Amino acid sequence: MTKKNSMFAALVAIAVTAFVGGVNAEEAIIAGGMNAGEGDSKAGKTKSELCQGCHGADGISIDPATYPNLAGQYAGYIFKQVQDFQLGNRQDDTMSAMAGMVTSRQDLKDIAAYFASRKQMKGKPSGSKAAKSGARLYKSGNKKLGEYGACVRCHGKNGKGKGKSNSLFPVIGGQQKAYIIKQLKDFKSGKRTNDPAGMMAMVAKGLSDKEITAVADYVSGL
Repeated sequence: MTKKNSMFAALVAIAVTAFVGGVNAEEAIIAGGMNAGEGDSKAGKTKSELCQGCHGADGISIDPATYPNLAGQYAGYIFKQVQDFQLGNRQDDTMSAMAGMVTSRQDLKDIAAYFASRKQMKGKPSGSKAAKSGARLYKSGNKKLGEYGACVRCHGKNGKGKGKSNSLFPVIGGQQKAYIIKQLKDFKSGKRTNDPAGMMAMVAKGLSDKEITAVADYVSGL
């Protein structure tokens, strides 16, 4: 194992240990985070009307090239990302402004619970050569990153996440292809930095642009 892979393996171990350790471990990492079942999805339906303008009434984006799907996403993950926009830990002109409008923690929990309660996003496999290559990268990583760069370790077999509650590793199976590509490139360039222990940055930097497109092609079809 190379020095780089050893470092990445250590980061994976830290983050995964925090996840499997349960809610308390997650809360230790994400101060003031959200636990499963805390939000009111019925109340969140009304409170999320403004959000639905971009992310869709059922959490399926109305503009695949710009906005991500939120349908069936972990409530804790949605909660954390909105908080990160509010705190400036994640940057996007539109979302930073929108997040700033949610001033109540309970409102945010309800909104997150609503989108989490929607029928989970599901893609259509493209069957392309790129997707087949992406499947190998997703399941096994590449030569540069090794098995510790495999997406499946944190995002689950079908990209639907691991466990019932997760603030760290989101559901990505069925996510918009263009959105996945943008996020990976943002992690790679350093534009996005709110990943746990810098894990996504390390993975993205180990992928070529061609590999990023291949992974996105595969994941969006799950």
